[in-house]
Amino acid sequence: MTTMSRRDVLQLMSASALALGGLPAAMTREAFAAREKELNILCWEGYNSAQVLDPFRTSEGATVKAESLTNDPTMINRLRAGETAVWDLINVNNPWARKAMYPEGLIKPLAKEEFEPFFDTMLPQFKAPYRWAMSEDGAELLGMVQRFGPYSFVVNTNKIAKATAEEQGWEIFNDPALAGRYGIQESDDWNVFNLFLIAGIDPFKTHDDTEMAKFGETAKRIFGGAKLVGDIAAMNQALVSGEIDLHITGGTYSVSPARADGYLEMTAISPLKGPMNGKGAVSWIEVTSTVNNPNLSPLAVEFLKYVQTPEMAHTVAFAEGTFNPVSQMGNPKCFELFTSDELAAIQYDTLEEDMGRSVEYDIVPDYAKALDIMTAAKRAS
Repeated sequence: MTTMSRRDVLQLMSASALALGGLPAAMTREAFAAREKELNILCWEGYNSAQVLDPFRTSEGATVKAESLTNDPTMINRLRAGETAVWDLINVNNPWARKAMYPEGLIKPLAKEEFEPFFDTMLPQFKAPYRWAMSEDGAELLGMVQRFGPYSFVVNTNKIAKATAEEQGWEIFNDPALAGRYGIQESDDWNVFNLFLIAGIDPFKTHDDTEMAKFGETAKRIFGGAKLVGDIAAMNQALVSGEIDLHITGGTYSVSPARADGYLEMTAISPLKGPMNGKGAVSWIEVTSTVNNPNLSPLAVEFLKYVQTPEMAHTVAFAEGTFNPVSQMGNPKCFELFTSDELAAIQYDTLEEDMGRSVEYDIVPDYAKALDIMTAAKRAS
């Protein structure tokens, strides 16, 4: 199978645009009108679930397509490569709308008067103006927030006590006796964060040569000592079977399916201390934005409103795949939909404490260099 270069893709898009421009006006209007019943979403898993999409498809009589990826930079690079003409909504972690996509012209602001009222019933930390949903100057609303949670590492508390894991934090992975007892959940950006943290280095700053060398040494050792490297399902299966005792890159998002199946000993850990101004945990908050598509579907804003309703917010929280807290839990009508088992699955009893220990996901300034180093270490393991 032949592959197309980025130049080929852009030339094809240009040719398509010229062809459309040459159509009679009536035919052009028909082409644009067709988008009124079409919606394309680039997202983390959950928003691509039939549980979320099918009711919207039915109510709107629309064709809705969603593609799920597990890495923010990859999704954003898709837009940079010309796919703003493809997608209507993009769902990524908190810094990207404010620090990258809006400054680069990849997303469109939302109407404040239309969407800010939704923040009024969210959990207190998300009240408007919520920093990560706003442009740097505070003038524009760039997206809507929903799912969030702590995300550091996961242990089987039958093997490693929760208090021990919280106290030792990332240093636990520097114990040579742990080799062969842990897994690595594949997610490039989060793996980069965690390797810096195991090395005792704040990920979210520019790093000197000495720090990058220590990062490289840590990456080689951690990948070399891993029992397995795989996705969320592989990590949970290995934890439950006893193949591993813990894994890096994990939290409420990853371990919740195992907990929902009754394995409450599988526990997301938020370290008590670490190199990020004393903090050792990292959290994430998803922001969903309208893409700067020249022919943006009007269903994009309707979908953003649809997932804010109490019933659908609960569905998003417990869509097939992974389970997570949502900002709409601040609304009693939404919170009352969660059963005690569901709250246990997402470790709601310690959620506020865990988020308080966390630094929010941010962009690593020298991410590309760190990723190259990590990728080489993974290949050599």
